[in-house]
Amino acid sequence: MSPSVEPATLTSASFEELVREMIVRIGEDPQREGLVRTPDRVRRSWAFLTRGYKEDPDAMLREALFTVTYDEMVIVKDIEMFSLCEHHMLPFFGKVHVAYIPNGKVIGLSKIPRLIDVYSRRLQVQERLTTQIAGTLDEVLQPRGVAVVMEAVHHCMLMRGVEKQNSKAVTSAMLGAFRDRPETRAEFMELIKSGRGLQI
Repeated sequence: MSPSVEPATLTSASFEELVREMIVRIGEDPQREGLVRTPDRVRRSWAFLTRGYKEDPDAMLREALFTVTYDEMVIVKDIEMFSLCEHHMLPFFGKVHVAYIPNGKVIGLSKIPRLIDVYSRRLQVQERLTTQIAGTLDEVLQPRGVAVVMEAVHHCMLMRGVEKQNSKAVTSAMLGAFRDRPETRAEFMELIKSGRGLQI
């Protein structure tokens, strides 16, 4: 018989105590060898996976903002993304393709993957994650347009529920010229499909 524990309260229980209670409630023994250190491992893992709550995306972008005369499309594609579904707390992961058309300002290219990390290291839904990335770039850069396309595989669909192993979700956010000008949007979609881009 599995050991019993008193139900923990959110106000007094440590993260580790909550994990131990969960282990008991699924029918396992938190004292067996393989699980003794699991609560601490889970705490450290969740601190890493949700570190985006402690980061300021606007401030991170503004520290690498530069004045330029370049006014053609800037694209960073095939950016790896990992997040946690807020409905089941299971992983979803995939690639993000980002473009913007400068209007006097650009940001360091490495800041785009970092921006994606800030928002993806939170409990998320793919639709909101996509629009948060686009909205922050639009707010900070004030560009002529921003486009974000995300393709992801969701473990809540692979491991449970419908259990469809080959399903992917594709979301997009188009602002400014990418929304208003079909030819600009078409150029972006064509460029991200070339090489290792989306196969859609």
